[in-house]
Parts: sequence; structure tokens; C-alpha cells
Amino acid sequence: MANPTSSDSKHNAILGVLGVDTGGTFTDFVLLEGGALRIHKVLSTPDSPERAILQGIQEMGLEAAVRAGNIPVIHGSTVATNAALEGKGVKTALITNIGFRDLLTIGRQTRSELYQLQPAAKPVPVPEQWCFEMPGRVDSDGTQLEPISEQDLSSLQQKLQRAGVEAVAINLLFSFLNPTPEKTIKDALAQDWFVSASHEVLAEAGEYERGIATWLNASLGPKVSHYLQRLLRGVSPSPLAVMQSTGGTMDATVAGNSAVNMLLSGPAGGLAAAQFIAQQTGLKKLLTFDMGGTSTDVALIDGGIQLTSEGRIGPWPVAVPQVDMHTIGAGGGSIAYVDAGGMLQVGPESAGAAPGPACYGKGGTQPTVTDANAVLGRLQPEYFLGGNMKLDVAAAQQAVDQLATALGLPRAQTAQGIIDIANEHMVRALRVISIERGYHLDDFHLCCFGGAGGLHVCALADALAMKQAMVPTQGGVLSALGMVVAPKSRQLSHALQKLLSEVSGAELITQFETLEKQGLDALKAEGVAATELQSDFSLDVRYRGQRFYLNLPWQTDLAALEESFHQQHEQRYGHRLSIPLELVNIRCHLQGTGPVQSLPTQDNAEPAAPRSHANLFGFEESVPVYWREDLASAQNIIGPALIAETISTTLVAPGWKAQPDAQGNLLLTSLKM
Repeated sequence: MANPTSSDSKHNAILGVLGVDTGGTFTDFVLLEGGALRIHKVLSTPDSPERAILQGIQEMGLEAAVRAGNIPVIHGSTVATNAALEGKGVKTALITNIGFRDLLTIGRQTRSELYQLQPAAKPVPVPEQWCFEMPGRVDSDGTQLEPISEQDLSSLQQKLQRAGVEAVAINLLFSFLNPTPEKTIKDALAQDWFVSASHEVLAEAGEYERGIATWLNASLGPKVSHYLQRLLRGVSPSPLAVMQSTGGTMDATVAGNSAVNMLLSGPAGGLAAAQFIAQQTGLKKLLTFDMGGTSTDVALIDGGIQLTSEGRIGPWPVAVPQVDMHTIGAGGGSIAYVDAGGMLQVGPESAGAAPGPACYGKGGTQPTVTDANAVLGRLQPEYFLGGNMKLDVAAAQQAVDQLATALGLPRAQTAQGIIDIANEHMVRALRVISIERGYHLDDFHLCCFGGAGGLHVCALADALAMKQAMVPTQGGVLSALGMVVAPKSRQLSHALQKLLSEVSGAELITQFETLEKQGLDALKAEGVAATELQSDFSLDVRYRGQRFYLNLPWQTDLAALEESFHQQHEQRYGHRLSIPLELVNIRCHLQGTGPVQSLPTQDNAEPAAPRSHANLFGFEESVPVYWREDLASAQNIIGPALIAETISTTLVAPGWKAQPDAQGNLLLTSLKM
């Protein structure tokens, strides 16, 4: 393990780093201690996520070390995500300029169903009675046109008190050019309410997107802050950090003010670990899918994690930077059913952690993808969670039989149908993030993680005509591993709307340095030494008059930058235009050195023999079952075979070969011509 960062050095003896990922079904733990990895899983407690975390710490025997301040904890939280999806943020007021109180309600006036003559009404983010108008108008040059008086502020305070709101979102026009009016209002309200100002949340053009981001941050902030405070008390005095949606971490003491930056906290951890492992193994291009209990997240790594400012959470745009990810409701817990037309369907509803799939023996009766895998023999009871959780195959069979009777099919064929439909959902999602964006997959490895991913990886690779795949070490808890390896970081942006021909390299460098200083100050406050920090700059560029833009790495040769834009636009959209280029935003990404520089190596010298054999539906002969920790580096395993481990199982399909590398990652190669 690398030397602890200065924020950890205040503790006398750092014994290890603990990563915790709270998922919809399981809460995963990865401890890196003394050069070795320890993993653990407990069922999540959605009503109070910190209970599962503290339970896992206790079961791992870490309570005393955590209480002594010797185990830094890095956490991927779903609190913000779940509250946003379920509409359970706190009562939040919106402060806008005079005449703009309906801004968030009107939105972009886009219709999800273009030809629907009677579209369903969209949810209103902020009810009309909680929208308040204030003077302080700023024009497009950044000049403040109206003053804000003490009487204006006093009247606003009284209105907010009568409304009974808990948080306030301030979203004034052109605040990214002149934040003074927003600062004035925030200073007057911050003592009594949780306040988010748009110039702090997203200093970019687009009053609707900026307003939604600010509202989300304000409405989720109190819930996230209260949760993190409870968790901080539970692990104190050990330091607690939280994963951001960009794949870097921040101290939990400041994360409550940036709730909107945590909406993809857990999935971002998996991508952080996948990128880390790719760097360790020399791979540059990964197509990833994270198949958990509730959903599957797919993403693409091409030299680095791809970020986007066009994400969504439920019906809302999320314009803050986050990992570029596509999520579908197809996970191990996805429920299979017969629709009104007599067709077999899978998801998006999930059995979750309670009651969970029928085979978990927790009272679930509806058939799920996990139950289908159990019926087909792909999950072996004696190996499930290392033998620490009983797998009730009889309950899974009974659940699948309900569908088999309705469909008039044998049990095994029904179970296989559930798997095939779930696979097709995932294949479609993988195509959206890759082929539909102009990527050729010949040089990519399909990288699976999440507890259920290994059982589906070969089938998905075959469907995508991919010849290479990887099941990372500890793939069943990869998001938790990502918490351990991710560095502290910040993503900053600022609007700069000019034609590229009208700016100089020197002007842009000055703008970048201003952003960089903001990030340096924030990370230094968390104890990150300036010598550890690395800065990367980029620009959002578009053809003049376009709505959407491409993000390009900064290069001092602006002519080369322009040509790079044309090439990327042609790859993405199939054409280039003879139109001047326009800058939209500048961005600065700063990150420190991660707490871990390398993962333990696997030192088994002799090839392992199968521990047992299993009968699987669709295979004429019994299939060998290997224990993953027994395997030697470079050992060849020709499919069909099952490779079991504590927290997941990998199915090596016929026509595929699996070979562990030095770190224990399974590299899969298609043997088909």
C-alpha cells in the first residue's frame, strides 16, 4: 500500500483502507490490509444504510480498529440516488429572477412521446407556492442591472418561513458571469436554511439545466448530510470519504454540500476499479457492464473513464460531470413475469434485498434472473457466498414453475428464456454506449463485474461478436474495490462562450489557472499535498449554432485542436461541417495519488484441479467446477466450466478459454473462428 495521504497521517497507525459500496441488494466491503485483500457482503438495509455498513464492520472484526482511527473508510452511497428517483428530497424553495418563477416547470418543452396527442403531465420539480422571485438581474455581459435591498431580503425570509421549506435553491440568470446577487441572497439565508447557489453547483450556461442541478443539490443535501453525519459518528475517529459521480473521492465532511455530485457514487466506483485494473494489466479499451441485484450499468473506457454532462436521473437532466453510463433495470433480482399478451418479460421491477430472489430463502416467491441461474445449475449451493449463505434451489424451482405453467413450457426452458431475455436487454444497452456511438469493438475487452456478471459475460460477448473479455479480480465487489483505489479529485468548469478563432492560447491558459486554483484550494483543505496533484484541462467545443458539444483535451496548438474536433465529430456523427467552432465551457480535472498503487499478486504455482462437477441444463456432460483462488497464473481452463468464488461465479461457455493473470483477473478468449 502506498504511503497514507496527509489527511490520514494524523492517525498513528493506518492498518488498512476499507471500501464500502451500498447496493440495492447487498452492501459490499473490500479491505486492503498488509498487501492482502479481504472481502465481505451483508444484505443492505435500505431504510437506514449505515446499519448494514456498521454491521459489516463488526462482522469483519474491524470495529476496534475503526474506533481507534486506524481504518480510513471510503464509501459509495445510494442515498442521493434513491431520494432523487423516489422524489423524497426535502421541501425546497426556488429563488429566481422576476418573471422566471416557472422556469423549471416549463423546462425545455420537449416531449418524450413526440406524436402522443394527450401526453401525461410531467412532474413539477418545485410547486408554484415555493417559487419566489427576487431582483438582482444580471445581463449577458455580467453587469448587475438591479440592486437587492435589505427590505427585499427581509421579505424573502418571511415568505420562506411561512412556506415551511427546509432548503433553498438560488438560480439567477447569468450567475456564472456575475455571482454577486446569488452570494447576497445566500448570505442572508444560510443561517436558517440549507442553501445551494447555482454559481457554486454548475457555473455554466443553460438556466434550466443549471436550475435543475441546483434544485437537486438543495433538495437532496439535507438528507445526504444527515446520513453522512450518522455514518461519521459510527466510524469516528477514522476518516470517511465519499465517492463522487466522476470516479474520484471527497471528504464526507464536505460531501453533503455536493449531493448532486454523488448521484452515480456506487457505479462510479466500479469504473474507477476497472480503469485501475486496466492500467495494471496494460489494457486501454474496456466495454464494461456492472450487473448487480437491481440494475445493470454499462459504460466504456477508452484510455480513461468517459465523462458526460448530459446524464439524467429519473425525468431530470443532470448537467454536472459524471461517468458516462447507461443504466437498465436488468439485474440478478429482476423479476420475470408473463404480460397481458402472454409474453415472457424480465424487469425492470426487482425483488431487491427484501424479500430478494426466492433462492435466498428470505420469503421471496417471484422468479428472478438469479433464480433462473440457480435452476439451470449455474449457481452451486455449496459455493454460494463461500458457503456462508444457504441457496434454496427448491424455492427457485417453485418460483420458476409458476411461469412455466403459465407459458406451457418445461421448467428448464423457462429458466433459460429468462436468462436469454435478460441478456438481450444488456446487449442492447451495450450497443447504445459503444456501436451506436461509432466505436468498433474489435480492440475492446468486455469487462463484467457485479455479483451476477460472470454468469452472462460469454453470452454477451458472443452476441456482440467480441473475442476478448475480462472478469476482474473481486469482480463481485468491484465497486467497493473502486472506493479503495480511487484518488481524491475535483471536476471544475466555467462557461466561456466565444468563437475559437477569437481566443488565444494565453487567454485560455489564464482561465484554466483560475479554475485550477479553486480545485487546489479545495483538495489542500482535505489534506492532499500539492505535490501529489495532477491537473488535466479540456474544452467543450461545438459548431456555431449547435446545441450539443464535444469535450476535447486541451492542446496549445489551436489549429490541431480544431482538427481534432472535426475528426471526433465525424467519428461520432458521420460527417464534418465547414462552420466556425465555438467554445462553450472550459474544464479542469484535478486528482491526487490514490491510497493504493497496486493490487496483490496471485502466487499459486501449480494448476488447480476441479473441486467438483455439476450438471447444467444445455450441457451433455457434467461441467467441472473450479475455485478461483486455487487457480495458478496463466492456467488454461477450456469451457464449459464454472469458476466459483466467494462473491460471484463465472461461466466459461463452450468455445471460450479462461486464463488468470498475475493479479487473478480472468482473461477470456474466444476460440471460435
